[in-house]
Amino acid sequence: MPVVLYGCETWSLILQEERKLRVFENMVLRRIFGARRDEVMGQWRRLHNEELNDLYSSPNIVRVIKSKRMRWVGHVPRMGEERGVYRVLVGKPEGKRPLGDLGIDGWIILGRISRRWDLGIWTGLGGPRIETGGGRL
Repeated sequence: MPVVLYGCETWSLILQEERKLRVFENMVLRRIFGARRDEVMGQWRRLHNEELNDLYSSPNIVRVIKSKRMRWVGHVPRMGEERGVYRVLVGKPEGKRPLGDLGIDGWIILGRISRRWDLGIWTGLGGPRIETGGGRL
């Protein structure tokens, strides 16, 4: 599992990604422990998740990731102030971010937001006019 966990200290996982990691871990453990012979039917079957957890005494992959993240966050305050990670975790934003051009993706997202709120939007920034017609996404 070390290859899978490389750099996991900086990951921000959503529930869907956590689920995918648990599925991957169970797939690897099933491959390692193999199938079991059912005592009643006499047939081979895959191990259930509970059986895998009983056989594999280490914490699951999501717990390992969360503990590594907590350990890494403990190191960040000891980093120098010039490090970007330290500035992100401890620092406060200064000034304003320049608006800049939204680009085509920004206009599409802005149009979808406006349609969701039943608004026709005209930005006045030289961009396209997005008409919603009162529809929803």
